[in-house]
Amino acid sequence: MVFNSLQFLVFFGIVTSAYFLLAHKYRWALLLAASCYFYMAFVPIYIGILGLTIVIDYFAGIYLERFQGGAKKIFLGCSLLANLGVLAIFKYYFFFTDNFNFLASYFSIPIHFPVLNILLPIGLSFHTFQAMSYTIEVYRGKQKAERNFGIYSLYVMFYPQLVAGPIERPQNLIHQFYEKHVWDTARVKLGLLQMMQGFFKKVVIADRLAMVVDPAYANLSNQSSLNLIIASIFYSFQIYCDFSGYSDIAIGASKVMGFKLMNNFNAPYTAKSIPDFWRRWHISLSTWFKDYVYFSLGGNRVSVPRWYINIMIVFILSGFWHGASWNFVIWGALHGLFQLMGLTLNRIFPNLAADEQKSAAGVWMYRLFTFLLVTIAWVFFRIPKFGDIQIYFGQLTRGSMLDPISLAFNTSELLFSILLIVGLYLYDFKRDKIKVDSVKLFWPIISGLAFLIYFFGVFNLKQFIYFQF
Repeated sequence: MVFNSLQFLVFFGIVTSAYFLLAHKYRWALLLAASCYFYMAFVPIYIGILGLTIVIDYFAGIYLERFQGGAKKIFLGCSLLANLGVLAIFKYYFFFTDNFNFLASYFSIPIHFPVLNILLPIGLSFHTFQAMSYTIEVYRGKQKAERNFGIYSLYVMFYPQLVAGPIERPQNLIHQFYEKHVWDTARVKLGLLQMMQGFFKKVVIADRLAMVVDPAYANLSNQSSLNLIIASIFYSFQIYCDFSGYSDIAIGASKVMGFKLMNNFNAPYTAKSIPDFWRRWHISLSTWFKDYVYFSLGGNRVSVPRWYINIMIVFILSGFWHGASWNFVIWGALHGLFQLMGLTLNRIFPNLAADEQKSAAGVWMYRLFTFLLVTIAWVFFRIPKFGDIQIYFGQLTRGSMLDPISLAFNTSELLFSILLIVGLYLYDFKRDKIKVDSVKLFWPIISGLAFLIYFFGVFNLKQFIYFQF
């Protein structure tokens, strides 16, 4: 049941209506049942695996609060082992066995593990990290163990953000399930507007850009340099609109019912540096790694070489979180290297740091350079096979810039796509300065967005990119 489907809209309407009609004490049960139905709409059998980890983490939280010392560490270890074990089996088993078998064959080692193509449970990386956040926070004493099993289950399974985030912290979400949310017309309007904004990003921008990007990457050897440059730039905006569109729908749907989820994006392509980009892109994941991995390794409170190693570890793990493939590891490593290069240059030439730039020309130069680095890294994210990456860069350096554009669009389609990108960028750049009463202008705005979606949307039910993670 993808967000950009009629089935979801009907589901959302029924659940939201029932939510406000029910007495407060029954609402959590309704949301839990709806979340189970939503999850089972993808692969029903995997609800059992999710349920098993929920049971383990629920009791782990209680025992973490009850015990101290070594016993406390054991319960945390059991919880983390269960969650990471599920990830290892369902997401990384093929990767590890395939690479081990390759090395064993290369060095003539007579060991061969069976390679199993296991179907990845939807949203596994997201709800696993959210579950681990709970037990870690209870272990650290920053969150009380949740005694209501249903409420804890709902924390892990809350359907708007179940399959692709934002990855919430227990301190932000659990207490909201106990609060009585009343119908607030202004809040509902703002939530619906954010949902509509997400639908617009997905079906008008992301899926339209995919009509250009997908054919180009599917047939790399027949593309000109210009084709590949256009496709790469378009992909940067496709993945942004696809993922932030999902987040907007999730946050907006939650807001309609009275729940407040964390913001997951903050105009990432206006960033002036790679660190600035990661303060704006997939904020719930970047802060998760910062709080639970980076700081645990010592952060920047160590020697410079160790600090640099910590940064690389975090970015490589971030890449590996996205997918069990070397291209994701390379993507993460590239971002780590870009960050280290920036830190080193800032230490040598502090006056050239992005934050020190005062002129508009200097600021925009850094923005463009940051976007270039991010776009280069996205190439590795988009192309899973090393052979295809070689073809990509081979065509980029050997292909003619003057070859006719042979992608799946005509000139008007190209110009319209560029217009959408420019409009999106200007909105991101100026949105904090735009003073509009969205509640008073609700009907004109939502009608305008609906009009644009109806006439310019691509309705092929293309799944969100981050559903695969």
